[in-house]
Amino acid sequence: MRPSFRALTVLAVSGLLALVSLALVSLASAPARAHPHVFVAVKSVLLFAPDGRITGVRHSWTFDDMYSAFATQGLGGRIGKPSEAELKELARVNVEQLEDADFFTFVRAGGRKVEFAPATDYAITLDAKKIVTLHFTAPFKEPASAGKAFAMQVYDPSYFVAFDFEKNAPVALSGAPAGCSLSVVAPPPLLAEDKQKLNDSMGTNVSPGADFGLKLASRAVVACP
Repeated sequence: MRPSFRALTVLAVSGLLALVSLALVSLASAPARAHPHVFVAVKSVLLFAPDGRITGVRHSWTFDDMYSAFATQGLGGRIGKPSEAELKELARVNVEQLEDADFFTFVRAGGRKVEFAPATDYAITLDAKKIVTLHFTAPFKEPASAGKAFAMQVYDPSYFVAFDFEKNAPVALSGAPAGCSLSVVAPPPLLAEDKQKLNDSMGTNVSPGADFGLKLASRAVVACP
């Protein structure tokens, strides 16, 4: 299934939220809003096993205020403060939908694509301004070697959702052997024709391109001895 913004749709669970796509909400409430429609700041931790292989990634995604307001709408009843149970259920629904899109996370090790198992350790937290952060672990189906070229990117190919690594310490290594290195490489500037495609998508629900998100995605690269 091709990754799409449907992976971030919040489903009705135990009467918490109606079946509504944020894509439709964006069009109804802000018809002039350009691509992308949702913004996510990403912090990630790559998890190492004692044998030095990478077993998965722990993500923390902080959403923009518009998505946060929609995602928590109706939670908490009259007091307006969502309970831990409500937030846990909301996190579960989101990560189950994200599985269809491989968590918008693209990992290659030694030139091969790394596959994911179902998410674990999922939770949603809210800050003082009720901004939503989704936390979850995406385990690999098979541990991946960090001894060869290992690279991870987080992006929505259609660029409906803009994923960007946090500016400060966006990626960390947990349990890595001594001598491992980590670098986050920014994408090259967009070509003039791609800038035009992005401009043409403004005020529409049309993607600037099927793989446009890749062109704007930073790459986390790991190398271990």
